[in-house]
Amino acid sequence: MTDKMMALIDGSDYARSVCEHAAWIAGRTGLAVELVHVLGRRETGGRTDLSGSISLGARTALLEELSRLDEQRAQLVTRRGRMILDDARAILAEAGVERASVNLRHGDLLETLADLEPQAAMVLIGKRGEAADFARGHLGSNLERVVRATRKPLFVANRAFKPINRVLIAYDGGPAAMKAIDHVSRSRLFADLEIRIVTVGKSGAAAERGLADARAALAAAGLTADTALLPGEPAAVLGPLVEDEGFDMVVMGAYGQGRLHHLFVGSTTTEMIRACKVPLLLLH
Repeated sequence: MTDKMMALIDGSDYARSVCEHAAWIAGRTGLAVELVHVLGRRETGGRTDLSGSISLGARTALLEELSRLDEQRAQLVTRRGRMILDDARAILAEAGVERASVNLRHGDLLETLADLEPQAAMVLIGKRGEAADFARGHLGSNLERVVRATRKPLFVANRAFKPINRVLIAYDGGPAAMKAIDHVSRSRLFADLEIRIVTVGKSGAAAERGLADARAALAAAGLTADTALLPGEPAAVLGPLVEDEGFDMVVMGAYGQGRLHHLFVGSTTTEMIRACKVPLLLLH
């Protein structure tokens, strides 16, 4: 069992929120924090040949100058990455987190995730990244890639941290939802928090039994939860419910009907990330 979480940060406004949520999680669970910043290949190299058909001597001089500029740019990008990590570690230190490390990586984000994820108990990422279009409802492309790729619990931080007291568990009875219940029952993160388990859809004996079983699983772990069965479509019901009733966090299974299906037609997971202004904890 690993004793650290991996927090993916960039230069966006969400980086502070990721750090502050990581500090909150560390304070409740005792997990260490590994801060990871990934420098993409486009940032650190990959020059376009601009020499065209100019003469050999001039072309050689131009390529040498471009090479120097590329090297300078790569140095600046690396320096910026280290500063981002230093600032993030300072935020954790200010919050009282003593066990924190930094990791500056080069390459593809998903390759980094695949390499480091096995040593992490969970992964944290901001809802939108540095390069995201801030049009309403638009998600960062890296977030969607990470949601689909990670196999560990994934904590998606919203823009600003606030204390978390009330937790909504979206429960559909599927394998990912049951894994979410199991995770909550085993994690110190949820001790003393107010928990509600909600199923959205048609009422019936199976749905009621599923909710009762989920509540019993938490009760066996010493966690108290109430339950609700609501009509409608999950994405349309859960988003407003979170805001209207003041929930501070959502826990749910990710892509419960199969990843290929959602790759083409979207999913409740994606809609919930878009709609909710609170952090989400997603489990596959």
